[in-house]
Amino acid sequence: QGTLQAIFEFQTLVCQLTGMDIANASMYDGSTAMAEAVLMAERVTRRSKVIVSSAIHPQYLEVAHTYVQHAGIELQHAKIDDQIGQTLLDSIDDNTAAVIVQSPNFFGCIEDVTAIAEKAHAAGALLVVVVTEAMSFGLLKSPGACGADIVVAEGQSFGVPVSFGGPYVGLFATREKYARQIPGRLVGEAYDKQGRRGFVLTLATREQHIRREKATSNICTNEGLIALAATVYLETMGRRGVQEAAQQCAQKAHYAAREIAKLKGFSLPYSAPFFNEFIVNAPVGAADLLAKLANDKEIDGGIALSRFDSNRPNDFLVCVTETNTRGQIDALVDGLRSIS
Repeated sequence: QGTLQAIFEFQTLVCQLTGMDIANASMYDGSTAMAEAVLMAERVTRRSKVIVSSAIHPQYLEVAHTYVQHAGIELQHAKIDDQIGQTLLDSIDDNTAAVIVQSPNFFGCIEDVTAIAEKAHAAGALLVVVVTEAMSFGLLKSPGACGADIVVAEGQSFGVPVSFGGPYVGLFATREKYARQIPGRLVGEAYDKQGRRGFVLTLATREQHIRREKATSNICTNEGLIALAATVYLETMGRRGVQEAAQQCAQKAHYAAREIAKLKGFSLPYSAPFFNEFIVNAPVGAADLLAKLANDKEIDGGIALSRFDSNRPNDFLVCVTETNTRGQIDALVDGLRSIS
């Protein structure tokens, strides 16, 4: 009962954060949650084309391609605006099962989710919103309020240590009408003959249960321990605490962006609003610049985009969170100035 109650509270918190009706007991991580959303959209709409934004995290896209390569689902990539940094949609048709966007996206830009939802729904497609930085839920309008049909996210920001790359916890929430299509399992509330409250596995349409080959998912394990840690973190922080952490992320990131943009030769290529990540265009190769910054100054300045796109040698992605001090941000700016 203790385990089930903790999962039930976790599901409730995920619904409150995402603005959705129901949430499952967690997924393996954010990337597999997105891939499961692709399969769920195909089941719901019985359509075979899924439009994915090119501004989704490249590793999330790789996982999705692995999932659908033998499922008869076509993943079509939507381009992004080179000046704004937001997704451009121009190929939605009657065969589109879903449109998938990440907001804030891989480049840090906040997407116009409401406008994308209107375009998707006009064609009878679902809108899946991916959130890799869950702390943004504390500041931005919830995806559910913007018209999302499925919301998937990575919950690592909620008190989960980085732990050399894992384990993480995937969040998955959707509309109530799609409850029987949701992957994984759901914990529900029930009452016995004496009226005493208890918690039960309400839905568990997984292949090792009675569903077998009709299972909605082959992911058998929810991240129970990590979901518990996230639940403890969220209930300790409370609504105000999460909002305060999110505001600090945004304020500190915008301070860092302003200071870096003042440096000679440095610029911010995208004009869209951002949360706590942003792209910087440097006057020299970003990979060498960041390596020198790490070796000489012991500062992790970000990720070179050349790691994912060889056509962007001078661009790098910077992330600032509530844990960073002004002194650390100033040290980053001074390091970039001296090295470049």
